[in-house]
Amino acid sequence: MSADKLFDTKQLDQIVEKMINTVQHSKNEIFQIGEQSRQEHERLLQELIEIKRLTKQTIDEADELEVKARLSRRHLSEVSQNFSSHSEEQIREAYEKAHALHMELAMVREREKQLRLRRDELERRLAGLKEIIERAEHLVGQITVVLHYLDSDFRQVGEFIEGAKQKQEFGLKIIEAQEEERKRLSREIHDGPAQTLAHVMIRSDLLEKVLKDRGIDAAIAEIRDFKKMVRSALSEVRRIIYDLRPMALDDLGLVPTLKKYLQTIEDYSKGVTVSFVHVGEEMRLPSRMEAAVFRLVQESVQNALKHAEATHIEVKMEINSDQLLVMVKDNGKGFDTTVKKENAFGLIGMKERVELLEGTLTIRSKVGFGTAVFIRIPLNIPMQDEKGRRGINENSHCNH
Repeated sequence: MSADKLFDTKQLDQIVEKMINTVQHSKNEIFQIGEQSRQEHERLLQELIEIKRLTKQTIDEADELEVKARLSRRHLSEVSQNFSSHSEEQIREAYEKAHALHMELAMVREREKQLRLRRDELERRLAGLKEIIERAEHLVGQITVVLHYLDSDFRQVGEFIEGAKQKQEFGLKIIEAQEEERKRLSREIHDGPAQTLAHVMIRSDLLEKVLKDRGIDAAIAEIRDFKKMVRSALSEVRRIIYDLRPMALDDLGLVPTLKKYLQTIEDYSKGVTVSFVHVGEEMRLPSRMEAAVFRLVQESVQNALKHAEATHIEVKMEINSDQLLVMVKDNGKGFDTTVKKENAFGLIGMKERVELLEGTLTIRSKVGFGTAVFIRIPLNIPMQDEKGRRGINENSHCNH
């Protein structure tokens, strides 16, 4: 290796290192926003539970007062009709009792109204916080994809890859090792500490309420400190889970996981519709291929939402006897494919993944007419007769 080439490689490593640090810092900040929103969500949820309890209690109290007030009014009416048979003291007492019950009922009804308003406000705030939490989780996941790409595929790439064949073998090993490790860690954390910590949080809330009712202040303070420790541990577990692959991909396969993912995108993206069509049987593919295709669709959909500002996204996938075809089409802003964009790491990563699977990636777009991404990956899987099936037509452009 020449001195000039070595110098260029080191420069590339330094640039990538700075990029990784910057992206990691942004990821941490977004994660903190998500965690702060989650803690506020938990606090408001506890308040909502208490408000609902007080509201029910107030309604019951109002119902009881209503019955008493009705009986009091009836008694007052009887006293008034038989004025001569009752003393002045009895008449005054009947009137004052009816009036007092009426005033007390009015105050209880007003308290019930205020509790209902507070309940509605809390529910609106909880819905807003839930959306922030979900968006923060989604952003952390997307940033993680960039970090993995920079850290695994870019770092010191000039020293390890000397030809196209070596590059392909090296990349396949990286992807396979990463996905296997994520699968193992995801199962261990999901089935173990995450559920345990969540259960401890629920139990600690119940225990705190019992002890608080009994007035053991020291015990309550101790439990609150314990909750802080558990919440911190739970936060770390969630941070790890964010970096892992979807559990459904291993359990259910590519098609159900894509359906669930795209439905979630539609649910949490206001004003956006996402359609998914799968042609053929829902069959399992090699784990490495399923993971790669999922990431490719994920990246394409996020590009359509973030960069193209699309309001409709169409995803179609077809598996036939010799190839897997994927199309992701949107009605967004589109772009000029002849203009090279700087820092287009998402598209570079997509092309890298497709090439490692010996496939092809085609992007058709026009400014103002949306974008269509076509992915072809070769297979060697026996299939049933496919005559007459309607598949993906790559020649169709972005006509919306």
